[in-house]
Amino acid sequence: MNRRALLNVARIVVSAGLLAWVLSRVGLADLAAMMRGADPGLLALAAGISVVGVVVRAWRWQVLLRAVGARVPFRRLVYLNFVGQFFSSFLPTGFAGDVVRVLEAGDGASPAQAAGTVLVDRLTGFVGLFALALIALPFSRGLIPPEWAWGIAGLSAVVIAGAGVLFEGRLLRRVTGRLPGGLSLASGSWLARAYDVITACGWRAILGALGVATLFNLMQIAFSWIFALALGIQAAPLYFALFIPIATVALLVPLSISGLGVREQIYLTLFASPAVGLAGAEAVALSLGAYALDLVTAVVGGVLYFGAGALGLRRSG
Repeated sequence: MNRRALLNVARIVVSAGLLAWVLSRVGLADLAAMMRGADPGLLALAAGISVVGVVVRAWRWQVLLRAVGARVPFRRLVYLNFVGQFFSSFLPTGFAGDVVRVLEAGDGASPAQAAGTVLVDRLTGFVGLFALALIALPFSRGLIPPEWAWGIAGLSAVVIAGAGVLFEGRLLRRVTGRLPGGLSLASGSWLARAYDVITACGWRAILGALGVATLFNLMQIAFSWIFALALGIQAAPLYFALFIPIATVALLVPLSISGLGVREQIYLTLFASPAVGLAGAEAVALSLGAYALDLVTAVVGGVLYFGAGALGLRRSG
């Protein structure tokens, strides 16, 4: 068994172990009772918002592609975002969907354009999410401990400042200029060409993408809150604005399959804390609900992907 296969097996073991440990702490019976009593209308509304959110993400990517002169039909971008969700949900790395989007963008974008804009697309999503967390912080007094507020503020500042340095470009080119040719952003390598695309997007397109990202992130908070209401869980929307960014960053660490086990532990730590006051089963139900909503869009992506393959349309625009 090669190293990659061993790592994938390790992630499966970590996911199963963490999930089993979390479930043993909250009780399957309590979780099952909550799911049986869920409001089907609110569940359908949350799932619908989640599906529409994938279309909004395609719009965000289109803004960036057009800024660098790439012309990929919007229906193709919607298709690729659904397919990307499928691969990210079922493969051991959360970046699998981004790789698929780059490889299958089609003739309307070069590999460097696809790779550079996918990275900016991902980063504007993070920046928008943490910007919302910063906006929510002044209204969270009394909802979370001061040390949590400072931690969220610090993490948000690091993410936003880091993205700003990456988008600006000149500082990173200067810093990497002394690295070997393949790693230098000023060397003409494939990495350097992809980074040229990132900086070529321009601040106008980046700000436009951030605007679309803000809309998507508001939708993400909305469907998480609606899912909570469907389960009869009373949690202020501000909690989702503050905690979803933390969970999102933690899921970037490739320790598990699609964040299973890791996400549940984070939700248990935050939502079941004395500051928030939810029961452990409620916190874990929120986490599993977030995963279930991702699976809805992933299943749509899988149907589209395999259907397009059967019809010979996978590479078409």
